[in-house]
Amino acid sequence: MLNKPEHIGIAVKDIEKSNELFTKLFGKKFYKIENVESEHVATSFFMMGETKIELLQATDPESAIAKFIEKKGEGVHHIAFAVDDIYAEMKRLEAEGFEILNKEPKKGADNKLICFLHPKTTNGVLIELCQEIKIGE
Repeated sequence: MLNKPEHIGIAVKDIEKSNELFTKLFGKKFYKIENVESEHVATSFFMMGETKIELLQATDPESAIAKFIEKKGEGVHHIAFAVDDIYAEMKRLEAEGFEILNKEPKKGADNKLICFLHPKTTNGVLIELCQEIKIGE
């Protein structure tokens, strides 16, 4: 079952300039910067109450974020939801008719296992599932 929103991902062209902008907007600094090689992105995170805002900058012109910005410009890229068991949730959602973009969870930013649902099956919204990586996974 999907739990609370875990984070909202925002695609940006320049993470340094965007960190400055969002620091002014939120009145607080980001708490973490991380490169995610598997997704070809640089990320930063701001904590806003119980939800995080993740800024994503492409590190490869062929990455999903680069293609998103080229097609749609900077802006909201995805909404992520925390799950307790990503494998069980992927299986449940696939049985409900949702298209899973990756058949196995991948290691994402902020110590998470992640997978995405295709936006064509979620009314145009890219949905990410996130599970905290436990020791041994």
